[in-house]
Amino acid sequence: MLAEYGELNQTRLIGYCGLNMTKHLEILEDMEKKELITKTEESWGSKTIRKYKLSPKGLDFYQEVLEPYEKMFPRTKAEEDE
Repeated sequence: MLAEYGELNQTRLIGYCGLNMTKHLEILEDMEKKELITKTEESWGSKTIRKYKLSPKGLDFYQEVLEPYEKMFPRTKAEEDE
C-alpha cells in the first residue's frame, strides 16, 4: 500500500491492508525496526497522527521481492475485495 500511495496515516494503512489495529500494530513496529518503513508523528490538536512511508531499503525490498511476486501470483479480484 505504501508503494502505491506513498504515505499513509496509521489508520488508513491498517484499514487498506485489512488488518486489525490492536492485533497487527506490531507488524508496523517490526517493519520500522527493520528499516523498511519510516514513521513520522504530527500533533493535531490533542491527538498525534502517525504517518508511514517506505524507506529507501523498503522500496528496494518492494521492487526486488514483492513486485515480482505480485506479477507472478497476481491477486484475484475476490481477494482484493475482502
